[in-house]
Amino acid sequence: MGAHALDKDLAVLAASARAGLVRAIDVSGAWAADPVWREAFEAVPRHLFVPYYYVGVVGGYERRWGESPDPRSRERWLRGAYADTPLATRLRDGELLTSSSQPSLMAMMLVALRVRDGDRVLEIGAGTGYNAALIAHRLGDDDLVTTIDLEPEITESARQHLAAAGYHPVVVTGDGARGVPERAPFDRIIATCTLSSIPPAWPAQCRPGARILSPFATGLIALDVRDPGHAEGRFLHTPAYFVPLRGADRAGPETVTLAGVPRWARGHELFRFLLAFTRGSLDPQEAYALWEREGMPQRERYGITVSGEREWAWLDDPEGPYAWSLV
Repeated sequence: MGAHALDKDLAVLAASARAGLVRAIDVSGAWAADPVWREAFEAVPRHLFVPYYYVGVVGGYERRWGESPDPRSRERWLRGAYADTPLATRLRDGELLTSSSQPSLMAMMLVALRVRDGDRVLEIGAGTGYNAALIAHRLGDDDLVTTIDLEPEITESARQHLAAAGYHPVVVTGDGARGVPERAPFDRIIATCTLSSIPPAWPAQCRPGARILSPFATGLIALDVRDPGHAEGRFLHTPAYFVPLRGADRAGPETVTLAGVPRWARGHELFRFLLAFTRGSLDPQEAYALWEREGMPQRERYGITVSGEREWAWLDDPEGPYAWSLV
């Protein structure tokens, strides 16, 4: 079979696999509140953004790529590109640097971002470029979309993937914590990396009424911006695990001792969220006492307020008894 015929077969398989992914996201209910995103996922070819990726195997990772000389390997790559799973796309010394997020989680985050026609959107963490393509497709205007990443090799490959798929948003190399002032003001900011505090530059570069959506600890925080110095919001219900924001001022996580915390609680997903959320403010024993006393709170009961130089997290009420500083 010649390469041209094989390419045609792969194109048919890609269309079928993409339709299967859209059905899977349909079933998840991720875009039920804003089905306009369905059309974006139907149109944007994810496989162009993951020309290769890594699959965990015993002892490390196996690379799958679209240029493999083996037709079955190429087919396996293509099917994997449209699975509703995250894909590891860049490793360094065995450490995951970037990944393409699980598509149903991406859809849920995009719905929660509440994008409207004409919005200017900033994405922190360009990754493969796939998310920026979805946003550009939804808005129908590439110039409304800016995406930034710290690593030049990431932004260069994202730019190439986007061009191959027919999208040309502005791709910037730089520290996402500083935003992109020359492209501000923004109506929406979405991050695809985990934070330990909200960078002041983000609300400062937003219009009043803007919305910021970001992974934080092991959840997703949605902040509404009142003015450049004030933003507040609650967590969404869903867990979310992303690589940390990398940049000049980002500190690595500290190790904590869980002595005194009951064994059953240590692995509880909601307690692990509270631990990550309050790291540096509450020790694990204090966090456990609060968690038990308040009936193992779901994520939606927690929130964050940014007000001028102050930034704090809270349970139930920004001015209530349970609050702790984030900066």
